[in-house]
Amino acid sequence: MSNAHQIMIQAVFAEHPFAEEILHRLRSRGHEAVLIGGVVRDGLQACWGRNVKFPPRDIDIACSALPEEVLRIFSDRPVIRVGEEFGVLKVVAPDRQVYEVATFRVESEYDGRWPAKVDLVRDLASDVKRRDLTINGLAVDAAGTVIDHVEGIQDLLDRRIRTIGSPEERFAEDYLRMLRAPRFACRVDGEIDPETADAIRNHSDRIVEISWERVGEEMLRLLESPNAARGIRLLDELGLLRHILPEVADCHGVEQPEEYHPEGDVLEHTIQAIGVADGFVTDPIVKLAILLHDIGKPVALERNEGRNMGGHCAIGARMARRVGKRLRLSRAQMQRLEYLVRHHMRIADFPKMGRGKQVRFMNDGASASGGGSLRAQYPLYFDLLQVLVADCQASIHRSSGWMPILRESLAVAAHIDQVGSLQEARALIDGHDLESLGMKPGPELGELLHHLHDRILAGRITTRDEALEAARASIQEANEN
Repeated sequence: MSNAHQIMIQAVFAEHPFAEEILHRLRSRGHEAVLIGGVVRDGLQACWGRNVKFPPRDIDIACSALPEEVLRIFSDRPVIRVGEEFGVLKVVAPDRQVYEVATFRVESEYDGRWPAKVDLVRDLASDVKRRDLTINGLAVDAAGTVIDHVEGIQDLLDRRIRTIGSPEERFAEDYLRMLRAPRFACRVDGEIDPETADAIRNHSDRIVEISWERVGEEMLRLLESPNAARGIRLLDELGLLRHILPEVADCHGVEQPEEYHPEGDVLEHTIQAIGVADGFVTDPIVKLAILLHDIGKPVALERNEGRNMGGHCAIGARMARRVGKRLRLSRAQMQRLEYLVRHHMRIADFPKMGRGKQVRFMNDGASASGGGSLRAQYPLYFDLLQVLVADCQASIHRSSGWMPILRESLAVAAHIDQVGSLQEARALIDGHDLESLGMKPGPELGELLHHLHDRILAGRITTRDEALEAARASIQEANEN
């Protein structure tokens, strides 16, 4: 056990003021009380000058007090009792912030996912030794002194990812820990201990026994990392990628024309694109879209009898939707994911489109409020630009592939500010107006309305009178023919 290290505990209490009160009350009643897990890991790294966000948004408190004792100590505060049977209570602070207060516990009789038996205990050491990784088994007291029962400080110093105790036993308790190991390797820019890595390889096929909700959450957390490309390589090397995202693993060995992709096969291109995105993309759904953007290529190549990969965007979009369902993404997340994969090549033709089509394209998913930056006004289109940049930078095209599109996008955004959006075009003339001019509902009406809106968006029609006059002229011409 080492007490030689401190974290900036006052910075934690400044962000989480009631946490200090919780620790004080518990200690004044004779109980051991600590902050545990990520706040300690990140606090140490912050002290060592590593680039981490500190203090974190959430903190965990563990103590020797049993739930009924916690309830008595905090009888003046609202307490959420969900999880009480596992020794977990949630205390609501005066500022409405919720703090999880857990009794030290040991667990047993795992089924590879959850413990069937939980016993509450009074000592921190027993609690820590049931946890997954040494760097997550660190605790800190109210004075900021780190308590280390598992040699986690040295592992964190060495950037080594190692299980607490036998990796075979830790992973057999909860197979999701196999996915957490590479995620934390990315988080601390470290290496997985060889024994731990071997155990993951030996049990990688058991990851499918974990609920897809939990797997999906871990994947998004991995993709949030600025080292996500390395994380994907680790998943592949450890045998996990094949079971979690077989569509991505199937891209291995799928060769591409060297004049466009000197970097290698589809999988190598994909991982390099994620590596580019690591430098500027923070949204995990956009990162996931980049990871999946070319998964349709193996299928397209087979369908086209090896001649080309035409149609891979549409194929990949359908596959991406299935991946989204598997990972239990929300409906909105799946729609974004499918859109980004489907249109990741279409945006390359943006400068060649007519101005009306350009405006329509940028308006997909546009902000109703309008105004602000390109990201704020056209969030979905901006996401697509991020996919484009990552894709191009990981190929022969580099900036020559995305710079003209970005330049044209800025010009179109300025044009929209001048002539108005699609919503404003619809306000000038709509289907009811065409019916009042004698047209019957049907395809012809829809085609004419689309044509008129394109002319408005291009700036060739600027008023309602001009729109109605253009409609009358088109209807008359159609009747004469």
